[in-house]
Amino acid sequence: MAEIHSKSSLLTLAILPLFVIFCINFIVAVDGKSQTFGRVLNPTKLGLKKEKLSHFRMYWHDVVAGPKPTAVVVAKAPTTSKSTNYFGGVVMIDDALTEGPQLSSKLIGRAQGFYASAGIHEAATLVNMNFAFMVGKYNGSTLSIMGRDKTLSPGVREMPIVGGAGVFRFARGYVQLRTHRMNLTSGDTTIEYNIYVFH
Repeated sequence: MAEIHSKSSLLTLAILPLFVIFCINFIVAVDGKSQTFGRVLNPTKLGLKKEKLSHFRMYWHDVVAGPKPTAVVVAKAPTTSKSTNYFGGVVMIDDALTEGPQLSSKLIGRAQGFYASAGIHEAATLVNMNFAFMVGKYNGSTLSIMGRDKTLSPGVREMPIVGGAGVFRFARGYVQLRTHRMNLTSGDTTIEYNIYVFH
């Protein structure tokens, strides 16, 4: 009888740690902090190759006037029109990206997204857009850009690249932009973009 009791005690001692681990896992799962939904992946199996740094130069054409604008106001505050910097105005864009500074030069993609006037005391916009490429091996791929642009600055400005898709999966980097031409009457603007991206 003592032998059976001893074996039973040993079995209990052997099972007890497993029971404790089960309870802890159950508590963690109920608490919503379980990490069972994630796993480490092999980048090679996803087709990811050694990262490279690329440079692209293109021209962004923001057309706000005329019969076929590519930038339209979609929202504004009651005070926006009275504001010196059009503060609160939101503009949706589908702007051409071309190889050269002329709108008639080779189309390589579209800049799609929006910019919003975010500066009360200066001309500064919040820019959130995707560069959707339409040529060569980049066709169907996108770069996502989001940042602040001091629009009337005569020099070079900079915004971050926050991601991408297609050949630009896991992209990171920055863009340098410089106003090439601005029509102060119509508001139409051409900006040179130099893109530096790891992908």
